[in-house]
Amino acid sequence: MNPQQDEIAVVGAGLAGCLLACFLARRGYRVALYERRGDPRAGRVERGRSINLALSERGLDALRRIGLAEEVLADALPMRGRMIHPVMGEPGFQSYSAAGDRAINSISRGALNNALLTAATALPGVRVAFDHRLVGLDPATGELTFETPQGKATAVAPVVLGADGAGSAVRGQLLAHGVLDESLDFLDYGYKELTIPPAGGEFALDPAALHIWPRGTSMMIALPNPDRSFTCTLFWPTHGTASFASLTSPAAIERHFATHYPDLVPLAPNLVDDYQHNPVGVLGTVRCAPWQANGRVGLLGDAAHAIVPFYGQGANCAFEDVVELDRCLDECADDWAAALPLFQARRRDDAEAIARMALANFVEMRDKVASPVFQARRRLDHALERALPGRYVSQYELVSFSTTPYAQVRRRVRRQQAALGAAAAGAAVAAGAVVLLAGAVAAARGRRR
Repeated sequence: MNPQQDEIAVVGAGLAGCLLACFLARRGYRVALYERRGDPRAGRVERGRSINLALSERGLDALRRIGLAEEVLADALPMRGRMIHPVMGEPGFQSYSAAGDRAINSISRGALNNALLTAATALPGVRVAFDHRLVGLDPATGELTFETPQGKATAVAPVVLGADGAGSAVRGQLLAHGVLDESLDFLDYGYKELTIPPAGGEFALDPAALHIWPRGTSMMIALPNPDRSFTCTLFWPTHGTASFASLTSPAAIERHFATHYPDLVPLAPNLVDDYQHNPVGVLGTVRCAPWQANGRVGLLGDAAHAIVPFYGQGANCAFEDVVELDRCLDECADDWAAALPLFQARRRDDAEAIARMALANFVEMRDKVASPVFQARRRLDHALERALPGRYVSQYELVSFSTTPYAQVRRRVRRQQAALGAAAAGAAVAAGAVVLLAGAVAAARGRRR
């Protein structure tokens, strides 16, 4: 018998996998974390792949449950709103909440991953096998095959959980065995990371905001880091005359940014080098069904439902998956064959809801945030939240500052919008009635004369 046969196998020692290991160890399980890369705490970070995370209430709720929220927030920077950078003129601030007191938290993916990995490996019964790339999985038996620097390695687990991201090897193995279907919906946009270093030892921009440069066909964002730098991410089409492919020479890069992002140029001395050498990442939505096979192999987080990053909810949603799976295990008395299908039933609608909202938020951030109409709508949202506390809540508030299930958020927002529409229509009818009544009175007076 394989000595590791009684361990739960978690494939992927990223954010979701490490958090999952913490929750499972707390339940008394022995856990083997398998990671295709080396230990990130000792290795070199891959250039241009460290998109900052916006950690909000859903993610913090999960971290509080294992006593890690305070430690993580010590390395985070709160952002209370968006700072919109026009091509010409001064930036304008848009608060995330009506009172201006709510914030999402900028944190580097690497710092959060390291904190979670350290927490997981400190727990009894958790071990990590780095440099283990999954190349085979039998969903009927739980037998796993890995490629390692020493050659092939095998393990058998009673339960295998894929938390290995959008390009999940576990999902790939289930697909190869014909036990699930998947769809990959890629945008024709990609992303490239740029950097704004500290200026004279201080932040070059306001660190209490998420900075956005909306340009219609392109967009850039910047999130602050504890070292007083900003991690910038440029989103742009991958092909065409106005795309990443269209800028090749240093002079062309400089001209483009001077024209479209003029306030960035003096703040980013390494702009050309970053642009030329940092890779272009892909953006897309992953859907698959089912999320489990045989009651012993399951998927969660990006492995089951990757989304585009424009609502800042990818990691938060994955963390919420872990919390929900933990609830399902409670309700099913740790019967995995019952818990995995229940988890899928509970989370499928929510995953689809945030996928749709994230795609819609890309259009909002890229095209609408600079619009006077959009800004007036946000002011109305905040006014209604202040006038009707608890009864009217904006979509952003519900997504980022509550744990209301995503599907419920969409339904509630639709009801609120319908009520507003009905109220506006009623007001218009009333105003029309007043005009008609005034006309009738005037006519009657005329007849009396």
